[in-house]
Amino acid sequence: MKALAASRRSRFAPALLVLLALILTGAMYAAFAPQPAEAAAGDATEDVEAGQELFRTNCATCHGLNGEGTDVAPSLIGVGAASVDFQMATGRMPMRNNSPQAEAGPPQFDPEQISQVAAYVASLGPGPAIPSEEMVDPATGDPANGLALFRTNCAMCHNAVGAGGALSEGKHAPALWDSTPTEIYEAMLTGPQSMPVFNEANISPEGKRDVIAYLMEVREPTPGGVSLGSLGPVSEGLWVWIIGIGGLIGAAIWIGAKSS
Repeated sequence: MKALAASRRSRFAPALLVLLALILTGAMYAAFAPQPAEAAAGDATEDVEAGQELFRTNCATCHGLNGEGTDVAPSLIGVGAASVDFQMATGRMPMRNNSPQAEAGPPQFDPEQISQVAAYVASLGPGPAIPSEEMVDPATGDPANGLALFRTNCAMCHNAVGAGGALSEGKHAPALWDSTPTEIYEAMLTGPQSMPVFNEANISPEGKRDVIAYLMEVREPTPGGVSLGSLGPVSEGLWVWIIGIGGLIGAAIWIGAKSS
């Protein structure tokens, strides 16, 4: 006991205690922190490397070996992962033919390959990231606010309910009936082709989610009967002329024939 008490009174005791505390802290950190961090970094590096290989095989002909752009395609430095995910997931890229705008179609790569190419392009420069599931969840959005935002910012091209419409020079605003919430968010975030970019200064992340909630809401069966394509006055006016005016003309002819 005397020896133990003497060791506690030793001038080296505080230093020894601090050393033991540092060793214990270092051991706990080594056990819990480095392994997950290294695994995540390793996975990210592998995705970038795999994406670089896919990019150079399938995209570099138009966009340049390092995404710097060429005379036929723009630079991808700084466009971010969200832009790549949108273009490839909707089948717009790789582009099938030289047309006024890239047409949507079946994706030519699987989700893992798209994620890898997106990771590589994101490594070229900072840009918008792919939104999380929470950010695009229509169940947490406000359809009423989404309606106001959509009619103010989007309806002039996409129609009041997202049915699409014609633009100039052979281009068109596509219908949004089959677009996923993630694709809608990414389109607003990156502004593909003729579409403007709606950053946080234009429409907040919550506002984008509200727009998605509204578009999901209008996909429900219309309670008013036949939607006539949801094209507004065009289809409604055509219905009036063909059925309404046509019916009146037919009735007048029938009445005239009976009277004669």
